[in-house]
Amino acid sequence: MEKDRAQKLLQYIGNVIVNGTPKALGAAGPLPSSVDPIIPDIKPVAKTKKSLKNILDMDGPEAFAKAVRQNAGLLITDTTWRDAHQSLLATRLRTIDMLNVAEPTSIALRNAYSLECWGGATFDVSMRFLREDPWDRLAALREAVPDIPLQMLLRGANAVGYTSYSDNVVFEFCRLAKDTGMDVFRVFDSLNYLENLKLGIDAVGQAGGVIEGVVCYTGDVSDPNKGMYTLEYYLEFVRQLVDEGIHVLAIKDMAGLLKPESAKMLVSAIRAEHFDLPIHVHTHDTAGTGVSSMLAAAHAGADVVDAATDDALSGLTSQPSLGALVASTAGTDLDTGIALEEASALNEYWEECRGLYAPFESGQKSGSADVYIHEMPGGQYTNLLYQSTQLGLTGQWSQVKKAYASANRLLGDIIKVTPSSKVTGDLAQFMVANNLTEQEVIDKGDTLSFPKSVVEYFQGYLGIPPFGFPEPLRTHVTKGQLIEGTTLTCFEGRPGADLPPMDLSLTKQVLEEKWGLAGQHQIRDVDVMSYAMYPAVFDDYLEHARQHGNLAYLDTRTFLTGMKVGEELSVNIEEGKQLIIKLISVGEPNADGIVNIQFEVNGQPRMAHIKDKTVGGDVQSRPKALKGVQGSIGAPMPGVVLETKVSKGDTIEIGDSLLVLSAMKMETVVSSPVKGIVNKVIVTAGDQVDAGDLVVEVEEN
Repeated sequence: MEKDRAQKLLQYIGNVIVNGTPKALGAAGPLPSSVDPIIPDIKPVAKTKKSLKNILDMDGPEAFAKAVRQNAGLLITDTTWRDAHQSLLATRLRTIDMLNVAEPTSIALRNAYSLECWGGATFDVSMRFLREDPWDRLAALREAVPDIPLQMLLRGANAVGYTSYSDNVVFEFCRLAKDTGMDVFRVFDSLNYLENLKLGIDAVGQAGGVIEGVVCYTGDVSDPNKGMYTLEYYLEFVRQLVDEGIHVLAIKDMAGLLKPESAKMLVSAIRAEHFDLPIHVHTHDTAGTGVSSMLAAAHAGADVVDAATDDALSGLTSQPSLGALVASTAGTDLDTGIALEEASALNEYWEECRGLYAPFESGQKSGSADVYIHEMPGGQYTNLLYQSTQLGLTGQWSQVKKAYASANRLLGDIIKVTPSSKVTGDLAQFMVANNLTEQEVIDKGDTLSFPKSVVEYFQGYLGIPPFGFPEPLRTHVTKGQLIEGTTLTCFEGRPGADLPPMDLSLTKQVLEEKWGLAGQHQIRDVDVMSYAMYPAVFDDYLEHARQHGNLAYLDTRTFLTGMKVGEELSVNIEEGKQLIIKLISVGEPNADGIVNIQFEVNGQPRMAHIKDKTVGGDVQSRPKALKGVQGSIGAPMPGVVLETKVSKGDTIEIGDSLLVLSAMKMETVVSSPVKGIVNKVIVTAGDQVDAGDLVVEVEEN
């Protein structure tokens, strides 16, 4: 078994050596730094009081909330392990780099409210791109940091996915997350739709976790002329959350729109109504006002604020600087209980570690006040920038940002946070890729092939936005689009309420038959949840694991760039088992394009045979759709064909689905702009297409 694991690992390293970093990772920037991060040596300190984690474990969530409210200073949540790298490095931070610094972190941040380390985009990205198991990450972090509460981001009825799931799936997910080590569940809904939030709140409560109920913030409460999201809107929403039995209130300012004066107004108004309710404020530093806003919130009555490790992973679209907040409050009534020297030692590790992730840097040089115009969430900014590049929109980022604001208006001026922010981003990219203005989207709405996320938003898959759906665009987009398995075009209330329970036992049985024996992977209950959230991604992850094994313990530089001849590295594949791998030589491709790579593993010669993907194969050129001919239907953007819906000779109507495209998590159903007979289907499932490539020809009638 050990030999098999070693050979799989060599196959992965060899493939990176020959074919480069896997393209799907999106490592488009400079090579990783050659500097290995130095793990700081922070001396343990004797406990002087019960930790929040101890209070939670011994006395439960209510006692935890009471202790938070009674705490003398300002508490900090460190977002370095989740939202900070999601915001700056496209969510690419790997588990090994967290575990390497876990012990000093547990000492330096012993007085923190929590460490945010899971949920949000990390669940998807860990499997899809990093080839890691998210549940293994949570379990490992829990073991490494036993005495600080761990926190996750839960998308309410959307769990950690982009759509609604059956109620029993959400309840089971929360139960397993709590059992695996999660403590604090920040529960939000991407539209502030209370019915969706109730499901998440109930699921966390039943699991025994801390319910941190969220009001998502947008607009500007300090400006009476700024839209529909007024101070009274937020106060009423908080009242409803309190009625649902939350333990802690979180104000989630996902785009960094909460200015200092707005923070003061909002927090003080909530505190005046809810004296015993702990208040936790989250923001992004996109415009550069994050530290000021968090201090204003603290002075107005907030108990906890979010921050990220000093200079290394704070600022820009991440959270404000932890060190700046620690230093600004030291010796005052808001003292955080965190030593600046110890926090700075962690920062030195992360400064060096960030160099390993240079390929994922977005190129941001400074803050940007235009966030007050486009309102793009900080956690989406770098991801959308990368996606836009992959979709062929390089050099059009300023247009994408402007289109994002237009897309928000088209959707009804909505709360923008995953998954609603994904809808907004998908629509913005769609508009830029197809050179569409805001008015043209409205005028041509019944003939455009909108991204699947946009269609599902208007169908009510995410719930109902605070001020309803805009018409006539909703009617145009949903025309002829039936919800799968129903005769409905739109949900009327909470979408999950109409979904039947998922048969988890049957799903586990199916997965065991597919992967349990042949893939040598024992299917666990947590695997069923991974499949329930992302079925295709989970299958792809297990297929990759079957070929290459567990890559989580491989150092990040090697994971991204492979090895150089003569280089030697050690890999701890499990407790007490270490591989010493040395690269001896890399051959030239033979006639079949196979490269022989010679390694030594623990002193024994080993060989890997790798196909050079640049050798052989023909480059396929596709015809383009004819401009001005409606029956000549082109791909609206680059992507991979997931499924074709029609065949030659089929009779179709306007709006009928022709095929499904996928690109960078964005699915688009290509619909027919005409009625007629399918004359030719140019593509099949698995084909790669560029924007404008001819995909279907329809003879109009």
